[in-house]
Amino acid sequence: MRSALANGEFRTVWLAEAQSTVGDQLTTVALALMVYHRTGSALLSATAYALTFLPALAGGLGLAQLADRYPRRTVLAASAAVQAVFVGVMAVPGMPLVPLCVLVVLARLAGAPSNAAQNALTREIFDDDELYLRSQDIRGITTNTAMLLGLACGGFLVTAAGPSVALAIDAATFAISALALYRWVATRPAADNGDGGWFGAIRWVSGQRRLRVLLGLSWLVGLAVIPEGLVAPLAREIGAPDQAVGWLLAADPLGFVIGVFLMSRYVSAETRKRALGVLAIVPTAFLLVFAVQPDLVLSLVALAAAGAAGAYIVTVGASFITWVPNELRGGAGGLYRTGLRVAQGVGVALGGAVAQWLGSATTAITIAGAAGVVLGIPLAVCWTRLQRRAAETAGAL
Repeated sequence: MRSALANGEFRTVWLAEAQSTVGDQLTTVALALMVYHRTGSALLSATAYALTFLPALAGGLGLAQLADRYPRRTVLAASAAVQAVFVGVMAVPGMPLVPLCVLVVLARLAGAPSNAAQNALTREIFDDDELYLRSQDIRGITTNTAMLLGLACGGFLVTAAGPSVALAIDAATFAISALALYRWVATRPAADNGDGGWFGAIRWVSGQRRLRVLLGLSWLVGLAVIPEGLVAPLAREIGAPDQAVGWLLAADPLGFVIGVFLMSRYVSAETRKRALGVLAIVPTAFLLVFAVQPDLVLSLVALAAAGAAGAYIVTVGASFITWVPNELRGGAGGLYRTGLRVAQGVGVALGGAVAQWLGSATTAITIAGAAGVVLGIPLAVCWTRLQRRAAETAGAL
């Protein structure tokens, strides 16, 4: 990992992404608290929270194309600058709720091209596969850690200093990121001249079998995250105290950070690619532990283990971006990220529906685990065949 961090361009992009992740969590906490304090409505507070996800889904397919049409440094810096403006306006004391929610949507839309540009630009910075994968490991660890810190510190900061001060600090950090990206990331020309059409990347990916399989492997995460939406009823069902809800929520991302670190340190990029199909099944397989009605300790261990095994998703994303031509990486990255977010949202919703229908969170989680194994096996077989065919082709050459 140290070799990746030695690159100044990557350090700048990495730190800007970490700041953006913390800022997103801070904005989410501030918005939810502001809406709840002004209206006293849990429904409106939850609705405002949901607004923070919708722009990423809509913008991920459309606005991600900007990362191919314009220089990626420009996209990153402009995205951070526009978010600084919108969040700064949100920080104005007494801002009415409707304009506040509109500004949140606009800020998240402005950030939609950023992730696509980060993925594509990082692949340009590192042309070595092994080094690139290590850089993605660093991003995976940092993003999950930043999310935990953002949620934990966000609640404290918003409560102690007030939502307006917290949002003003967030806006300032976006502005600093915009300046840093413009100053320390090298200028590169736009990767695509637009000949392939606005959704050319999506059409190209749909015609590539190995990329379709990678998308399928990434969507298995939608089943693995189902416990996150059921932590409250799960805690009650296993007889855990109320404070255990936070522990259960933290187990998966903490396990993920550990899993990415261990895999990055001890497993080569080539080995990770070969075993990708099997690795994708393991997270949901750990959820089968809930069939035995585990206590709190075993539940935490199972969720942490599932999170650690979920580190496979870093290799999926890195392989996906690597196998897409540079001029299509922004749009293809938007497709990948949107599919991942939709799978997670649909998975959590389905898990909640099944738990409500059956009256048991542990049963719903067990079903999710079984479904992940059943759906993952044919994907793993298909991936193994593709890898074997690729090896035979390389050997023939």
